[in-house]
Amino acid sequence: METALAPYAMDESRSRGRAIPEPEHPYRSAFERDRDRIIHCAAFRRLEGKTQVFTPGVNENYRTRLTHTIEVAQIGRTIARVLGLNEILTEAICLGHDLGHSPFGHTGEQVLGELTGPWGGFEHNRQALRIVDFLEHPYESFAGLNLCYETRLGLGRHHSPYDKPQSDEFAEPVPSLEGQAADAADRIAYNCHDLEDGLLSGLIEEADLQSVRLFTEAREKVGAERMTDRVVRRTRTVKTLLDRLVRNVIETSKEIVEHAQIRSIEDVYASGRSLVGPDPDIEAGMRELELFLLRNFYLHPSFVETARNIRIWLTEVFEILCHDPHRMPRYYQNMVESQGLQRTVCDYIAGMTDRYCLSWLKGPV
Repeated sequence: METALAPYAMDESRSRGRAIPEPEHPYRSAFERDRDRIIHCAAFRRLEGKTQVFTPGVNENYRTRLTHTIEVAQIGRTIARVLGLNEILTEAICLGHDLGHSPFGHTGEQVLGELTGPWGGFEHNRQALRIVDFLEHPYESFAGLNLCYETRLGLGRHHSPYDKPQSDEFAEPVPSLEGQAADAADRIAYNCHDLEDGLLSGLIEEADLQSVRLFTEAREKVGAERMTDRVVRRTRTVKTLLDRLVRNVIETSKEIVEHAQIRSIEDVYASGRSLVGPDPDIEAGMRELELFLLRNFYLHPSFVETARNIRIWLTEVFEILCHDPHRMPRYYQNMVESQGLQRTVCDYIAGMTDRYCLSWLKGPV
């Protein structure tokens, strides 16, 4: 079912398979089934109600964690296809990479990490593995989704400036090139669409970005000065930037792989480093953009009060449930004995959408 794969791609015939062997499907490959299991799981659906930057419902034009995930998958497929990688595996990793995110974005993740520090902490990549390995339960004979090893490796080793994988389960220091393509796609996606949402919100003005080289170069390329429609100007500038980043990652990765003499998946693992990414000039430009977004958007004063409220909300929910775990669904109550009270409460809260968490505080749901 897979054709024209490069020798360093993850051919399904070389997969380490599933922890629990299953019969092959008559017309879907194993990685296709992984992708579909992720799409159909409850945790994936709940991404629609989880914060990317803005709380869902503030403005329907802003990204949610789900629309971010879809954009990552589109970019990841493009990178994988041109590099001769396994496009289906890349898509599966992209679609699953944020399953473990808590409500209220990275602020929620930080708060949950602090609340559960004595019991192992919280990190969303590790939580994504916990979801696909244990918390999802669509099958009678086993817990989790029973994904292939390579899909799980891509989730467990997902890496970006904001994602530091903590899993010690895997011997491989890096994921396959498919997993690395997903990492690059995630970074491109959030830089570009967070920039676009920031401009849309008015929290960032185009004039603020004059010192951000990648943005000004994209404006020049599309002739933004001649465009009177702000929506068109903003959209065309950001899409031009996105296209440039994707092209650069593809062309640079080809050169890196060739120079490193990568000829097999074993060579990928043995390299111990990321082989899919931008050249030094674009890397510097992306870091400049990321620093701008951090200082001028993510830490904008309008989010400060919300961050304080998130800390209060999650702390209150955590303490209430630790005191009275019977307020959780029976499925989670039954986990307490084997998983521990605080870990189970964390699992339950991490699965909440923003809206559900707030409604829970207001009364029984």
